Amino acid sequence: MNSDVQIAGDPLAIPHLLPPVPAHPSTVSAFAGLARAIAADRDGWAPLVQYDATSRWYHRLRTGPGYEVWLLSWVPGQGSGAHDHGRSSGVLTVLQGELTERVGHQGARHTLTAGAQRVFAPGYVHDVVNDSLEPAVSLHIYFPGLTEMPLHPTQNAGAGAAPALDGVNALDALGG
Repeated sequence: MNSDVQIAGDPLAIPHLLPPVPAHPSTVSAFAGLARAIAADRDGWAPLVQYDATSRWYHRLRTGPGYEVWLLSWVPGQGSGAHDHGRSSGVLTVLQGELTERVGHQGARHTLTAGAQRVFAPGYVHDVVNDSLEPAVSLHIYFPGLTEMPLHPTQNAGAGAAPALDGVNALDALGG
């Protein structure tokens, strides 16, 4: 069937026909994509990294509406202690090196190498530790932004882990 309708120009150039482009991530997939994009920009994050033998180093890399991005370094033996992230969900991405994640109170172990990502919901309890012999760097995106990081007692806490103090606000011990 022929139609008398002819389209002149580019129909995609008509703004009302296009879905609005979000200025910031709004889905888990978009946050994971943001983490991958930041990870790919090694020249942007690598010069910022510092290593501290006495405590994990961390730096807030950026913020956006309802989220924040943190860069962390881990020398061998440093760990976060078992914790959750309060009401925040998140994406953990290993940028360099290797980290071990112990999940929940049972301590199921996951080895995370450069490029690995873990997405987690509020209430997710884990312990992140550098069990390797080389320093590691990780990127953490929290949405909404991190306001608390309660520590949990565990028998499986990693070497160098923060003390297990149930319910303590531990932002100064920023971890996974």
